[in-house]
Amino acid sequence: MTFYIENETEEDFGFDESGLIRTVCLEAFSSEGAPVDNASVNVLITDSEGIRQLNRDYRGIDSPTDVLSFPNIDFERPSDFTVPDERKADYTDPETGELLLGDIILNADRIFSQAEDFGHSIKREMAFLTAHSCLHLCGYDHMTPDEEKDMFSRQENILDRLGITRGN
Repeated sequence: MTFYIENETEEDFGFDESGLIRTVCLEAFSSEGAPVDNASVNVLITDSEGIRQLNRDYRGIDSPTDVLSFPNIDFERPSDFTVPDERKADYTDPETGELLLGDIILNADRIFSQAEDFGHSIKREMAFLTAHSCLHLCGYDHMTPDEEKDMFSRQENILDRLGITRGN
């Protein structure tokens, strides 16, 4: 899997954030059957102002949030990575042939504040938001109570398998 990770903040997370993001993404995408040997994802770490601008420009919501997900695939069913021939040009990198899963934008300010609010580590909060966003890139959403229950269960399972629990 190819990762394009950019941290435009000067925040020191106290751990290898790129390594954590890669680990969580690989677990999330593998568990959902994504073709991790032939896929890519873009990740940007920004601050509250940066994510506010993106949220405003792309979603019409002029406020910061903790994470944004921009899936590249229009899923008929979550985690159905079958690419119809007529959509290959839209879903794959023409140079590498990799499946373009989409973009993840993480808000460093919220990672720190939410970790404190929820009483767990910064690492756990970053992992949680990354797993959440990966599931959006797999076509999951949480618009109904059933969807929310399913998505949050999948997130927790991903983090549990990685040993990233609320206590750490």
